[in-house]
Amino acid sequence: MRNFVSDRAGRLKPSGIRRFFDIASESKDVISLGVGEPDFITPWEIRDAGIEAVKKGYTQYTSNSGLSELREVITDYLLSRFNVNFSPSDIVITVGASEAIDITFRAVINEGDEVLIPDPSYVSYKPLVELLGGKAVAVPCSGENGFKLTPENLKKVITKKTKVLVFPYPNNPTGGIMEKEYIEKIIPIIVENDLLVVADEIYAEMTYGDKHVSIASFKEMKDRVVLISGFSKSFAMTGWRVGYVCAPTEIKSALLKIHQYASICAPIFSQYGALSGLKIGKEENYSFVSEMIEEYDKRRKFMYKAFTDMGLSCFEPKGAFYIFPCVKDTGLTGEEFALKLLKSKKVAVVPGDAFGEFGKYYIRCSYAYSMKNLITATEKIAEFVKEIRG
Repeated sequence: MRNFVSDRAGRLKPSGIRRFFDIASESKDVISLGVGEPDFITPWEIRDAGIEAVKKGYTQYTSNSGLSELREVITDYLLSRFNVNFSPSDIVITVGASEAIDITFRAVINEGDEVLIPDPSYVSYKPLVELLGGKAVAVPCSGENGFKLTPENLKKVITKKTKVLVFPYPNNPTGGIMEKEYIEKIIPIIVENDLLVVADEIYAEMTYGDKHVSIASFKEMKDRVVLISGFSKSFAMTGWRVGYVCAPTEIKSALLKIHQYASICAPIFSQYGALSGLKIGKEENYSFVSEMIEEYDKRRKFMYKAFTDMGLSCFEPKGAFYIFPCVKDTGLTGEEFALKLLKSKKVAVVPGDAFGEFGKYYIRCSYAYSMKNLITATEKIAEFVKEIRG
């Protein structure tokens, strides 16, 4: 019998996160710092709205673009929170931000197009580009400057085939952000080379100190930014699977067609839940979000101190809910460190190379867990580091 798997699917590497946690799942009593999922429960007001939608019999499809009222409220939210101006007709409600990334890439990438991806970054960008016959090009980012995208590194990798720049800030896995003055330095390069920016801003609400600045808020970027976001992280709605993508008219029309064929629409009760969250959030100045961020900030500070106290070089994260310590001076790669740590201490972290080649000597730890688990886990990691160093 012939091999029915496509060549591209066959060449695709499994997720570095999933591959590692398949190993971790075989061990009992493991403390995991690996999953990027809030340990908070979706606020009651949002849950009630979803339940009420089902009670009222709202179980049908919505329009392909999503509930018009939700798109209108998202427009208001983006403008009031981040000074980003899209109209409701520019927005498509998607099955989480993950679908938004997928259909955006499918709408804009041709065979051979080069897509620039800051490295380290979220695991799905590169494989999705490769599935389309595009070429994913890593733009190295260093902990020495907060894992920022620098003009120098960006210029080095641009060619005549470069079409798209992925802009994933606040960043998973590093916790890096791009402040206004740093974005201003790369905008002329983007414009000069006529690049499209795909801005993944799923962690936009999750910054500590400096408020998130969206690259879509700059007038020079009009009609060359696709903004992707959702409710999974800031509203603790991971399982609801509702996100959105905002795009210039021509691109929006293309990705909407793909969305129509691929998934039709996001779940209707999830859309009503998100609508409720945005409405209540505006009325209460997003107090339920700020309460989560305050708790994450405490955990962030604890984790940063714990890793620096054990002698690991560590950038203090400015966004998201991950910390990305360097383990190079232990003599181990991130993968070796993670596997040995899991085996000897039953603590699961993610090897940094799951997020790109420049994460080889790092590990990613999520602090979206209880302080009890974080304390126990870091104590065990400190013991492990001490044993390695003898």
